[in-house]
Amino acid sequence: PSTSRFLNPYVVCLVVVAGVTILAVTIALLVYFLLNSPGTQEHRTLSEKIESLVSDGGVIADIVMKFRFTRNKNGATMKNRIKSVLRQMLNNSGNLEINLPTEIHINAFFSLECGARPDLISLSEERVIGSTQAQEGDWPWQVSLQVNNVHHCGGVLISNTWVLTAAHCFKSYSEPRQWTATFGVYTASPLLRKRIRRIIIHNNYKSVNHENDIAVVQLDSSVDFTKNIHTVCLPEATQNILPGSTAYVTGWGALEYGGNTVTDLRQGQVRIISNDVCNAPASYNGAVLSGMLCAGTSQGSIVDACQGDSGGPLVQEDSRRLWFLVGIVSWGEQCGLPDKPGVYTRVTAYRNWIAQQTGV
Repeated sequence: PSTSRFLNPYVVCLVVVAGVTILAVTIALLVYFLLNSPGTQEHRTLSEKIESLVSDGGVIADIVMKFRFTRNKNGATMKNRIKSVLRQMLNNSGNLEINLPTEIHINAFFSLECGARPDLISLSEERVIGSTQAQEGDWPWQVSLQVNNVHHCGGVLISNTWVLTAAHCFKSYSEPRQWTATFGVYTASPLLRKRIRRIIIHNNYKSVNHENDIAVVQLDSSVDFTKNIHTVCLPEATQNILPGSTAYVTGWGALEYGGNTVTDLRQGQVRIISNDVCNAPASYNGAVLSGMLCAGTSQGSIVDACQGDSGGPLVQEDSRRLWFLVGIVSWGEQCGLPDKPGVYTRVTAYRNWIAQQTGV
């Protein structure tokens, strides 16, 4: 007997009904769980609040805007440009009611944001090759730590009352009252001078091998931030500092080994060198510990830190164009010798210690 080429209509109907039922149940379950998930409930609650505010007379929103200008723009020019942009917003606002600010503070961004430079432009290699003089506001976190009003070490402003520096700076002068901190690019005529209240040196600092060469200094009174004086950003403890990446070292140190310190702040471009390369037999032969990092060039440093730069910053720029601290000038063999780059205290290794001592 031959088999029918057509399915039984009752079987087809049963399969269709079963399929539709399963699909309906699946959709119902998905809808149920989506509508009752915590995220959905949260968004629903927020949506209801916004609708309620709108029906009650409107929503008030504060908007923060950032403007980027080159260094050669003066305050009046910047204000006029900002006003022009705001007026444009007002004209294109449609049904929105916009209340423009009565005052425009061009320094507000620099006062609130760590690691901000006035021009927000990366330095070119041509500008800083070797060592050049910095302009006011180039490195607003740079501090000069002075003994009897004479520059002795560098430092880095990390809050309105705390300065980060090297422990070895206090080997000969350990009393806070002997020290002052100055701000600005010129040590002879600083923008600001502060007394020192307290010096905290790492408990396990060892001068023999430069281990734990880090200290924090508490200022006697807080600093009022301006575009020329404010903090650098601190990295996360887990942040990776890549060998070969560009960094900048600044300070008032000698321009040659055995020379005198300078009165105008100097800046130089270097590159991060891996600890493996820095610990090679021809270099430091294993003396660079995990809490340290090297920067310069492995084949004879054109740029290097020198005497008087100790305690000063080694910084890098992040993707937001803000600057963060990667190293503190610590030690090295003379200055700028072949295969003897500068050695810095690795800030990421001491991030928790800094937080414990300063709360920053």
